[in-house]
Amino acid sequence: MYQLNCGGVLLDVSAPVVMGILNVTPDSFFDGGKFNDETDILKQAEKMLAEGASIIDIGAVSTKPGSIGISEAEELNRLIPVVKLINKHFPKAVVSVDTYRSQVAIRAVDSGAAIINDISGGEFDKNMFATIARLQVPYVMMHIQGTPETMQQNPVYENVTLELLRYFVTKLEQLRNLGVKDCIIDPGFGFGKTVEHNYELLASLRTFETLDCPILIGVSRKAMINKVLNTTPENALNGTTVVNTVALMNGARILRVHDVKEAMQAVKIINKLNKVD
Repeated sequence: MYQLNCGGVLLDVSAPVVMGILNVTPDSFFDGGKFNDETDILKQAEKMLAEGASIIDIGAVSTKPGSIGISEAEELNRLIPVVKLINKHFPKAVVSVDTYRSQVAIRAVDSGAAIINDISGGEFDKNMFATIARLQVPYVMMHIQGTPETMQQNPVYENVTLELLRYFVTKLEQLRNLGVKDCIIDPGFGFGKTVEHNYELLASLRTFETLDCPILIGVSRKAMINKVLNTTPENALNGTTVVNTVALMNGARILRVHDVKEAMQAVKIINKLNKVD
């Protein structure tokens, strides 16, 4: 049984849940620039919660392939007002913040965030693990090879599943030695992986259940779908649902998505299949 302590609220992820993506960036690969003002942000948050999202994940820095980072000050300027806005209007919502900076994590939690989602698994900011231990919030630890700017230039592994498994074992030991209780692992689909690497990880997802942590996957409208189906992010919803369903059948507990309604439909069908009420 997996329960995450989200600011005193226990979020049960024993059965799968959905994390809705709210990007407040001008340049994210699918929804960049869509949510720039308070009205649009609140409307989208309300829609995702009404459709069944258990978590809203707010990101203020684009990490698409080839993207170049922004300053910490700019990230805070984009992010913190939105965290406060969601917390004010939807005080029962569980807010996650997508950041790899420890100082941003601190400010976000102070502003009402309950989960930190780090694409770098602590690699981009060596203070992140100690910060998570101090904050005592659930931590999503993703695997990335390289940086967003370089990660898709030539990703190479001898055995992608075993290399990620070793990576997570090492990182989890460090976190648990610091007293971090709630860890979530994310294989990082598309983050320094070829299409073949991504599907190998999808097929072997249950391997990561040995780590005894909830598994999060984020494949929503990504190139691993578009390159197989010869489509675009705008037309990748059906492919996304297919991959999400496979991931659920292979042990995923959290789906990070742009489209909450369709992800919840996949969850409900898999729950029925597994006879989970």
